[in-house]
Amino acid sequence: MLKTKIGDFYIRILCESKNLRTMLEKNFHSYIPIGNKQPDLVINIEDGFGVSFQDYYVDIMKDSNQIFYRRADYYIKVDSDFRTALVSVHNELALKHALMNLFSSFIVYHNWGLLIHSSCVIDNGRAHIFSGQSGAGKSTAAKLSFPRNLLSDEATLVKITEEDVQVYNSPFRSEIEADSFSGNLSLGSVQILFQALQNKRERVAKSEALFQLMDKVFFWPHSQEETSRIMKLMTLMVKQVPVYELHFQKNNSFWELIS
Repeated sequence: MLKTKIGDFYIRILCESKNLRTMLEKNFHSYIPIGNKQPDLVINIEDGFGVSFQDYYVDIMKDSNQIFYRRADYYIKVDSDFRTALVSVHNELALKHALMNLFSSFIVYHNWGLLIHSSCVIDNGRAHIFSGQSGAGKSTAAKLSFPRNLLSDEATLVKITEEDVQVYNSPFRSEIEADSFSGNLSLGSVQILFQALQNKRERVAKSEALFQLMDKVFFWPHSQEETSRIMKLMTLMVKQVPVYELHFQKNNSFWELIS
């Protein structure tokens, strides 16, 4: 059994597969809750499901008590109040994607925040997100930002309230392992990336920022209510955090436009 904390939430993970446990222990840091605190979410994980990755299509079904997410390489069954979940997977890649699916849906259900397809870097005590279309350079920007610490290289965990927007260390990693950072930082800016011959950064209007960022959110909507929550959270974020189009050279000089 693995006890971990993601964002503000205490998660208990049960998994008998040795290979999958190794992946979990590498990416999800152990957390010992104080007192008799009950987990916010309990996840049972099993292997042996389906086939290798085929595509990103997820079939969603819902009844009065449960929600079901099914992809070729994973299957999730979660109760409708997101307290317990069964996750069946084919391999480690399927497990990572399944947990991103589940946790993204979990934080939206709780109206807590969003999981955004992006990298995120700490600079001068604030977090800065780099997002964009596939191949735009999210991982490249993360690597070029060294020695600045990373909060994410693939999926950024963002808490959104009417008072503030905060970023937490994300366990959902692609290439770069998590730094030893706990707690959260205010989000200082969002960059929509474009590779270019010269560095240039331009502020994006809030309406355009909302449009550009909506398809960067990891979400699998099963109801109009869930979609409305996502829209409200994203609207709150772009009202409080400046969004820019960042045209950047493939070196670290773009940080002169941000710092």
